[in-house]
Amino acid sequence: MDDLPLQKIAISGSALASLIQRFSSSSGDVDGLLFGHLSQPTPSNLLEDDLPEPASTRSDSSTLVGNVTGFVCSGTVSSFYDSAGRLNEPALRRFVADRARPDQSQSLLGWFVGRRRTALRPSLREFNVSSSLSNETLNPQIEDSVKIPPCVFILLSTPLIAQSIHTHDHRAFQFRRSSGVFEPKSMDVVNIGPGFRVHYGAFSPNSPLPWLPCVVRDSSSMEIEEEKRRDSLTARRAALKEQKGLDLYAEGFDVGRLGRLMGSEAANYTSELESLYEKMLVKLEGLARNVEKSSARVLEQEQRNMRLRSKFTGFG
Repeated sequence: MDDLPLQKIAISGSALASLIQRFSSSSGDVDGLLFGHLSQPTPSNLLEDDLPEPASTRSDSSTLVGNVTGFVCSGTVSSFYDSAGRLNEPALRRFVADRARPDQSQSLLGWFVGRRRTALRPSLREFNVSSSLSNETLNPQIEDSVKIPPCVFILLSTPLIAQSIHTHDHRAFQFRRSSGVFEPKSMDVVNIGPGFRVHYGAFSPNSPLPWLPCVVRDSSSMEIEEEKRRDSLTARRAALKEQKGLDLYAEGFDVGRLGRLMGSEAANYTSELESLYEKMLVKLEGLARNVEKSSARVLEQEQRNMRLRSKFTGFG
């Protein structure tokens, strides 16, 4: 298995967004495996066939692009290795068996780690894991295809100081087995940026906009509708005012509650009946006192009138 250099690492926008979401929604640090495939880099400019091709634009067979198309997140750390960076081969092969495909469209490219509020530098344990992973033969063996060890490593982290907009950082590396070092690599997010604008130049919607009926109305019909709307609003306000008056007299006993106090269900609401009767008695007692006071005032006024009448009669 060759230890070829990667020109860059490409990842789809949906895969990167899903990876960040899994990291941000977890309660702590996470790790997992990266899956994808290798491809030759695409030339950035197009040349005429009859012109000589510059050396800078020739496709180098030893330069590849690692395309990350999927991942497996364990939800924790040390899911397939121990604290010293030694691999847990049964757990690792179980993860790989769930995603790797014989057609090499989903081969194991490497792994990732998500740490919170740490620098974007691989640790000694991550170095040991990458070194051990690069010596494993986990992908299906396919003849006449370029094969490299799982050497891609993506490190995610949150800023050292919490920010409301900038919430995550990431950096990609390639672990070179021959030199035993991490080489930083640029990471292109596919479908984001002006470089992918040409993919959508001939875009056309699959379904047209829905047909909206247009009704032509004159001023008289609009005035009639406006008058109906005002009448309806006035009626609603009057009904609301009447309802407030009824609620004031009912004192919490609405129509539904009063309905339960009648019929066969009344036995289950004895306490509410007693409360209702107590309130009625209090109201009757208050009304009787008001009548008594009014009667006393009326009698007093009649006696005063009689004295005044007799006084005027005596003078006459």
